[in-house]
Amino acid sequence: MKQLIVITLMASAALSLQAQNESSMPSISSISSMPSSASSASPASYFNHLDLSVSLGTSGIGFDLATPVGNYVQLRAGFEFMPGFHAGIDFPIEVGGEPAELYDANGNRIESKFDRLSKMLTTFTGYSVDTEIEMIGKPTMNNLKFLVDVFPFKNKHWHVTGGFYWGPSQFASAVNSTEAMTSLLGVGIYNSFYERVLNESETGEPVMSLTIGGQPFNLELNPDQQETILKNGRMGFRVGDRKDTGEPYLMEPDENGMVTVRAKSNSFKPYLGFGYGGKLLKSRDDWQVSFDAGMMFWGGTPSLITHDGTNLTKDVENISGKVGDWVDLLGGFKVYPVLSVRFTKTIF
Repeated sequence: MKQLIVITLMASAALSLQAQNESSMPSISSISSMPSSASSASPASYFNHLDLSVSLGTSGIGFDLATPVGNYVQLRAGFEFMPGFHAGIDFPIEVGGEPAELYDANGNRIESKFDRLSKMLTTFTGYSVDTEIEMIGKPTMNNLKFLVDVFPFKNKHWHVTGGFYWGPSQFASAVNSTEAMTSLLGVGIYNSFYERVLNESETGEPVMSLTIGGQPFNLELNPDQQETILKNGRMGFRVGDRKDTGEPYLMEPDENGMVTVRAKSNSFKPYLGFGYGGKLLKSRDDWQVSFDAGMMFWGGTPSLITHDGTNLTKDVENISGKVGDWVDLLGGFKVYPVLSVRFTKTIF
């Protein structure tokens, strides 16, 4: 809200300055009495031409239209979108708080809980589970924008800009890769076994009941297998520790065998910045190039929300590895830096 008030005051001050400059201009009768050289003063320009621009920068690829409001103010409106690209993030699997891969003091791989349960799971289902899953992250940012450029100097090279971006609150997402689906299916089946074994130990019901060809079929595990499952606990992807309880946060696949994370900010994002521009070609006045730098205010720390509703930036701490690096990076940006180059053609 503070940024929006600043933008409004900036625009009001610019228009007031414009009005003062115009009121200080000599009247038509006095112009007629001036020397001919003084009559060359440029009149105020209101919507007398239209510019089309293409921009490229950290906020994506953009298109906008611009028109002057007087000699010192320009209005711009347009649209920006982020082209699609992907980045991989690996989530390691844990079982009962123990990493899937264990090593001794000499760096040699030793058997872990995951190894024992993975063998059991492969025997029952035929599915093997990897020690980590890959998630594919991609930007989804796209925004409408309305900006006001103020040119404080007569040469109009420098400008100060205020305005806002508006678009969907989600600006990035991550979903498991196709290769990870088999492992996620295996994890889901194991946790289903765990719940059913736990339920059987309390109620005496079978691990799984099926009807095949009209005949009931009960899946039962021997006591050693049940003890192994109960002793080792649930299987999931260790992300960090919950801030409220201090307990480990294990992300598990949803009912469709998928894991997702969505990055969100405010839909309305005020903008403040500045820039410098000039002719693209010395011999052409209708082609311009400008460079802009500014800040898009996200409205606080962005949210990284998993499919189970956990907010990684607010609900979880001690996130390690590449996942932690991504969370720290996005969580540290309370404002989004905007750097762009803009090419402009005067239409009329």
